[in-house]
Amino acid sequence: MRDAYHEELDSIGDSLVEMARLVGSAIGRATAAILDSDLKLAESVIEGDEKVDDLQHDLEARAIALLARQQPVATDLRIVVTSLRMSADLERSGDLAQHVAKLTRLRYPERAIPQDLHATILEMGQLAQRLMAKAAEVIITKDVDLAMQLEQDDDAMDLLHRTLFQHLMDERWKHGIETAVDVTLLGRYYERYADHAVAVAKRVVYLVTGEHADELQQDIQPDIQPVSGVEGA
Repeated sequence: MRDAYHEELDSIGDSLVEMARLVGSAIGRATAAILDSDLKLAESVIEGDEKVDDLQHDLEARAIALLARQQPVATDLRIVVTSLRMSADLERSGDLAQHVAKLTRLRYPERAIPQDLHATILEMGQLAQRLMAKAAEVIITKDVDLAMQLEQDDDAMDLLHRTLFQHLMDERWKHGIETAVDVTLLGRYYERYADHAVAVAKRVVYLVTGEHADELQQDIQPDIQPVSGVEGA
């Protein structure tokens, strides 16, 4: 009975990894779709999100059944509860990839993104995909150090997000209000997608250590002693 119980716990982890891989692929394909105005590819991303939703619903049902039947405690309880939260982050990531694809469909056959922003959007899409791939690796390996790195990696996405706004605020912007709104939304989708990848990694930190990632970072910060003669100045 206990072997079956732990197999079920492992299967929940496997479902999380599958969700992460699906939404990682989705954001990559959605990025290609919006840059190339590829309606067929966009539709495949939109339709594919249903599989992510189904995985989340199945995971939730199994997790709740485990809570009811086994009443797990300690680490096992953290696994179940944290997995439920991670599945919500991953499901939302899939929704954000779908939003990118829907923007492609909305503007088709026109291109939603001006040519001068293609490089920035491509970089955001590639970075989002790498972040989610790293989040999947963290789920598999339970590597706390790798998990803590994701927040630093996310700084690059924040920088790209600011770059988009610099383009929008530039007096030389000539693409109109509608395109400006599209670009603003798109930047937000990628920025939030990256935040969810980071959230998944942080939840793994809690699963492994029993401490929240932010608290753990504070614990490992070196003590900074005041410079002699400066304290109380």
